[in-house]
Amino acid sequence: MPIRVLLAEDHELVRSGIRALLEASGEVHVVGEADNGREAIDLARELQPDLVLMDLAMSGLNGIDATRQLATVAPDVRVIMLSMHADEQYLFEALKAGARGDVLKQGAYGELATAMKDVMSGKTYLSPSLSPLVMGDYVRRAKGNFNDSAGGNLSPREREVIQLIAEGNTSAEVAELLHISVRTVDSHRHNIMEKLQIKSIAGLTKFAIRSGLCSLH
Repeated sequence: MPIRVLLAEDHELVRSGIRALLEASGEVHVVGEADNGREAIDLARELQPDLVLMDLAMSGLNGIDATRQLATVAPDVRVIMLSMHADEQYLFEALKAGARGDVLKQGAYGELATAMKDVMSGKTYLSPSLSPLVMGDYVRRAKGNFNDSAGGNLSPREREVIQLIAEGNTSAEVAELLHISVRTVDSHRHNIMEKLQIKSIAGLTKFAIRSGLCSLH
């Protein structure tokens, strides 16, 4: 039986190319497509696919936070993260959020096919180029030098708010997107700045980009 896949990728051309490769294999059925993290969550809840191929950097809600929310609304759905770069910080945030695999977009299709088979059989898959990052983390933990990633003290809602602010949305626009009041948005922003000891929106934006909370597209 084909693997039922939901494809979440915000570049239509890239998404179409991945879909064509997946369906040409005869082993995959793409049941839906999403161009942002929120749509991916809604479709995963509705369609209950076997697997979500999740772009790391999407506007509105990035792939890491979408994966974290999926663990609650669709716990049986497995996630493989699609990343542009071998970045240690993003990798461990993705795994912490519940991703079962991480594949670099520049890799060959055969690697993605292997990743899907491994993840569907209960394994975790990492691109070979990511393995040194895993070993480096193990060594740091053994030496007691591991520091949790920046933003680890932010709540899921605060992570959503900081991404939307960093992407240029006003408090009113953030409130509308998250279905909360402007006062609540302002309260979240105040709490975020207090936690991070950041005093300006420009500082929040820099933090969001550096921490992988904000789409770099």
